[in-house]
Amino acid sequence: MSISDTVNKMSSSGAFSSPDQRSAYDDENESQMNGEVHSHLEKSIRPYIDLIDTLRSIGIHKDLALPTIVVIGDQSSGKSSVLEALSGVALPRGTGIVTRCPLELRLKKVPGVNWKAVLTYNKKTGGFVNFAGPIKASKMVAQPTHNEKKIEFADPSLVEQHVAEAQNELAGKGVGISDELITLEIMSPDVCDLTLIDLPGITRVPVEGQPEDIGKQIKRLILKFIIKHETINLVVVPCNTDIATTEALKMAQEVDPAGIRTLAILTKPDLIDKGTEKNILAIVHNTVIPLRKGYIMVKCRGQQQIDDEIPLKDAAQMERDFFQNNDYFRCLLEENKATVKCLAIKLTQDLVDHIKKSLPQLHEEIKKKLWNVKRALKDCEDGPPEDLKGAKEFLIKILNRFNEQIKSLSSGELVSEKNLFVELRAEFKKWNDYLNSTKKSFNPSNKLSQKNRGRELPGFSNYRLFEKILQDHVAKLKEPANDLLNAIKDIIIKQFADIVSECFQNYHILQNITKDTINNIQLNQLEKAEQRISEQFKMENRIFTQDPIFLKILSEITNEIYSEKELPVFDKRCTYSHMLEAYYEIVVQRTADQLPLMITFYMLQETAQILSTDVMKLLEQPDVHELLSENSDVSRKRKELRACLNRLTAAAKEISSFLTD
Repeated sequence: MSISDTVNKMSSSGAFSSPDQRSAYDDENESQMNGEVHSHLEKSIRPYIDLIDTLRSIGIHKDLALPTIVVIGDQSSGKSSVLEALSGVALPRGTGIVTRCPLELRLKKVPGVNWKAVLTYNKKTGGFVNFAGPIKASKMVAQPTHNEKKIEFADPSLVEQHVAEAQNELAGKGVGISDELITLEIMSPDVCDLTLIDLPGITRVPVEGQPEDIGKQIKRLILKFIIKHETINLVVVPCNTDIATTEALKMAQEVDPAGIRTLAILTKPDLIDKGTEKNILAIVHNTVIPLRKGYIMVKCRGQQQIDDEIPLKDAAQMERDFFQNNDYFRCLLEENKATVKCLAIKLTQDLVDHIKKSLPQLHEEIKKKLWNVKRALKDCEDGPPEDLKGAKEFLIKILNRFNEQIKSLSSGELVSEKNLFVELRAEFKKWNDYLNSTKKSFNPSNKLSQKNRGRELPGFSNYRLFEKILQDHVAKLKEPANDLLNAIKDIIIKQFADIVSECFQNYHILQNITKDTINNIQLNQLEKAEQRISEQFKMENRIFTQDPIFLKILSEITNEIYSEKELPVFDKRCTYSHMLEAYYEIVVQRTADQLPLMITFYMLQETAQILSTDVMKLLEQPDVHELLSENSDVSRKRKELRACLNRLTAAAKEISSFLTD
């Protein structure tokens, strides 16, 4: 049985005849209890908290969510007083928005050392911070990163000033907010072992100087933290307000409707109206709005006590006396549901339990993310060498890779998610379907009527009329043929451009030159293909096909058998319409194949060959380094990926070491 359990058992059994005797017993055993609790934390709890603190210092929270306690509350809920009581130092106070940046508070109980603090945040500009006014007992510490600011100091009275100045730098002077994190690490023999993040208080009505949407800005910032399943939401609610209407608890319920990861702190119990004590007790006993982690009531220093400069240690004793002397709330002491001290122990235990539960999954997520980053870095390449010879060899390598891709594309191999020949065949099918549809509109019987009869005697044909009917109908195919050519050109250019972007993704000058080269080649090839199509339709004006082919199609149309031996006897006007249909069928079949062959030859095969030759001529350029100039965003991406790789590698090492110890 722990010392606290023993004390509670003695109290409930009547071992203490008065509150003063109970208090005396507490004082007598305070040092023993502290030693036992600290020893326990040092062995089984502190390592877990230190691990998460280390991971956050590494910056892994930029990549993955970490097990965290965040503190939220409406303005004037007593949030700052609770944090002040937990940390033992005065944090910024005042009216309106006091916490304007997320403040990570790392509390470390270190016996036998003098009070010490380290404030860290990423500044907006280079150089050291310049605080307005003199700050004693502080020193600036240079950091390996160009934008990190670190301030060490040994005077607790400077905390408020340092935090306020950091907020001014990050969020601007005034009432603005920022999502940049400020970390305050406090090492002292008089604090609990705990890490939590304080967030701005929720406001409804903007004050002078605040933007109209300040309430929405704060809620977005809070939501960014509390929505994560790795976060324990610590909601601060005053006892003298309707708990169901507090905005902070509403937000916590929205992201955690079952109340699994929400703990509520009830503050200002001395301000409640008489007669409402039982209602408050019902809340603490979890019968009004049930929360899995429950409720704890605390009484922190009021404004009068702050003005009277009552020390936090004395305020803690006054808090205990308040509960001990309150007929309604005395029971909460025995249930460990009251005082800042009970809150600190519960928070520490809840956080460590949460870390233990989350650690295996976090380890797996880090390993998975590490693999993905390594793969992304590989795709990002390392960039060209600085020396001319190395740069030229690098250029040869990527140009050869480009030509291999172009060759594969033109030969029908799959080089991207969109198969080129699947797209081409779809267009060719549309062309074939269109040709077949024109056969329905080809009705030559009207044009072969008596009114179109020539000078021939009955029984003879007007072959010139026969030719003209066919020529007119075939001529209508020329414009759709050119439409097909342009559609194919656009598809091929898009696929070529995709290969350019993939092979030269980091080199914008090389991309632009190659894309211009492709466009120029395609324009020339387009002109050649258009000329070839025009020639094709000119040739179609000369009505011709092999006799066996014509007779075969005519036989299929009429269901009669014709052969070359019957030529003198089947030349009858009644068969003219069938003969026209038969020949047009041959034109359709011929054009359905000829146009796709012609277009792919000029626009794909020849283009690929010319492009492969022209692109290698880039090696003759005098300034190879200019060709290999990288986009600034590529360099930035590579830098970010490398930084992420370093974070993840360090984090994986820390967790692996922790799990094997």
